[in-house]
Amino acid sequence: MNLVFHKYHGTGNDFILIDNRSDIFSPEEKIISALCHRRLGIGADGLMTLNSHPETDFAMKYYNADGHEGTMCGNGGRCITAFAKSLNIIDSETSFQAVDGIHKAKILTEFGNISVVSLKMQDVIFSEQKEGYFFLDTGSPHYIEFVNSIEERDIFDEGKKVRWDKRFQPGGTNVNFVELDGDKLKVATFERGVEDVTLSCGTGVTASALAAAVITGVKKGSFDILTDGGGLKVYFENIEDKFTDIWLEGPAERVFSGEIEI
Repeated sequence: MNLVFHKYHGTGNDFILIDNRSDIFSPEEKIISALCHRRLGIGADGLMTLNSHPETDFAMKYYNADGHEGTMCGNGGRCITAFAKSLNIIDSETSFQAVDGIHKAKILTEFGNISVVSLKMQDVIFSEQKEGYFFLDTGSPHYIEFVNSIEERDIFDEGKKVRWDKRFQPGGTNVNFVELDGDKLKVATFERGVEDVTLSCGTGVTASALAAAVITGVKKGSFDILTDGGGLKVYFENIEDKFTDIWLEGPAERVFSGEIEI
C-alpha cells in the first residue's frame, strides 16, 4: 500500500506523522524502524500516528525510531498539534490524549510552515537528587547532570553508558548534560529508543529546567533553553517540590509531505 506521511521537526527533533483516524496504518515494529531509518527510509527520530479519540480532539501515539512504542515526547506533542491544525481538526487550542494522559496545547503564532506551539506538560513531583545528578520523570525518565562545558563532554559515549546503567534498568533512561547560566540553559541529550544524541528533546529540556529550578531556588518562572536544534522555553511553578503549570514552548515546522510504498 502507499502510505501518505508528513515530516515535521521541533528544534531538530524530527518525526514522521500519519493521519490514522481511519485506521489505515498498522504500526508494526519492523515497518516503523524501516521508515525512520536515516539511509534506507524517510529518516526520523520517531513516528507518530494521529488517531481518533472519543473525549478529546485526537489521540497521539508515539513510536521511537527503533519501532517500539515510546513514552511521552514533548517536541512530538508540539508537532502533532501543528499537524492537527493543518488537518483542520483544531483551531488555535486543543486537548489531546497521550500515553501519560491528557495534554493541552496552544498555537501562539504561525508563519508559513512554522508554528510556535506551547504544550502543557503533566505535573511533576520532584523525588530524586543523587550525588552528581538529578532523576526526574516528565512523561519520560531523565537523568540530568550539570556540567561546566558541554563541548568538553563526549555526549554520545557518556550518555550511552548512563542510558544502559544498571541503576536505571530495566527500562533505561534518557540522559541530559546541562550548562546553567542564570535563567538560560544549554542542553544536550542522548535519547533512548533513538540510541543516539538528538538535536533536541522536549521532555529532556523540561526535566533540565525543573532541575535547574531546584538548584537556583526559583519557585515560579521560566528558563530559556538552547539545544543544537534551536531554542525552547519552559515555564513552571514549584510548590513544595511539586511542579505545576508546566509549559513547553517553541517552534514546530512542517518540512515536507509525501507517499511511500510499504
